[in-house]
Amino acid sequence: MPTPPDALPAAPTLVLVCKRPALGHGKQRLARRLGPEATLPIAEALLACALEDLAAWPGPQVIAPDRAEDADWARQQAPAAHCQAQGGGNLGERLNTLDRQLRAQGHGVLVIIGSDIPALTPALYAEVRAALTEVDTVLVPACDGGVVLMASRQPWPALAGLPWSTPALGDALQALCEAAGQQVRRVGLCRDVDEPADLLAAYQALAEDLRPARRALRAQLLPLLEHCR
Repeated sequence: MPTPPDALPAAPTLVLVCKRPALGHGKQRLARRLGPEATLPIAEALLACALEDLAAWPGPQVIAPDRAEDADWARQQAPAAHCQAQGGGNLGERLNTLDRQLRAQGHGVLVIIGSDIPALTPALYAEVRAALTEVDTVLVPACDGGVVLMASRQPWPALAGLPWSTPALGDALQALCEAAGQQVRRVGLCRDVDEPADLLAAYQALAEDLRPARRALRAQLLPLLEHCR
C-alpha cells in the first residue's frame, strides 16, 4: 500500500544523473552524426538546462556524476546540491546503488532526471510532485517509449535487467514496479535528445520558453538545424 501523504517529507529530492561533457564522453549517438567537436557544446547546453531545473527545485537537490573523479566538477556546477557519484555497472545497477545510498542518507522521495531533457517544464515537475502524494511511483514517458523522469517514494526494484535505451523501457519499468507492489502513474509526455532530429524538435518545443538556459540552448542549436533535416 502507498505511504500515507502525511508521512511524506516536505519535498521530494531532485537527483540529476549526469556525465561531465567532454570529447568522446556522453551523447555518443549525436557525436556519431554531428562529430564530437560539434556535439560537445550541445551537451554542455543541455546540461545547463538540467542544472537550471536543479537550482529551481523546491526541495533537496543531488547531482550524481557518473565518475567519482568528477565530483569536484559536479560540486562547482551545483553548489547548493549534495554530490553523490554513481557506482559501477550498467545504468540500472548505478541507479539502484544511488537509490540505496541516498535513501540511507534520509532522502525518502527521489525524483531522477538525466541531462538531456530540456523540454521538461515547471508545470510538469509540479504534476509529478502532486502525483507523488497519491501513488508510490511516477514516470514521465519519453516520446520514443523510454522514460525521461522516474520518481518514487519506495526503493526501486532491481533495475539491471531492464531494456535500457530501447522503446521497451517504459513498459518494462512500469511492469517491474507493479510486480513489486507499487502503484505507478504516468504523467505527461516528453522528448529527450539522442539523435539529430531531436535537436530540431527541442528547438521548436522551446520557442516560447523564457528560461535563460533554454534560450541559450536554442541559440546554440540554430546553426546546426540544417544537420537535423
